[in-house]
Amino acid sequence: MLFRKDFHKEDEMSEQMNLYLESLEEPKEEDMAYLRERSMQMLSKIPEIDEILSEISSGWKLNRMGKVDLTILRLAVYEIKFDEEVPTKVAINEAVEIAKLFGGDSSGAFVNGVLAKLAKE
Repeated sequence: MLFRKDFHKEDEMSEQMNLYLESLEEPKEEDMAYLRERSMQMLSKIPEIDEILSEISSGWKLNRMGKVDLTILRLAVYEIKFDEEVPTKVAINEAVEIAKLFGGDSSGAFVNGVLAKLAKE
């Protein structure tokens, strides 16, 4: 849903969530409720998250970042700053691994560098 955010208007996000949930194979009701709630919490924090990213991504404007890298960074910043259940080291490690898997050749290093700067603050 974070990735879809940059491609759809805010009033379309509920429909996008429904489309995503329909694509899952036999999702449990509790899983769907968790995904809805979690997505809405993250989406509501995007302005704050983007402000944090703009401050720590030295020289990189958010609109210049690859959409995959930006989405991964948004998720990690949310976990680090707003989710007390996820330890900072875990959020960074998972973000770097996802970036290596789905991003470009240098995505892992880029995500790691940005998040390491955030962790130091």
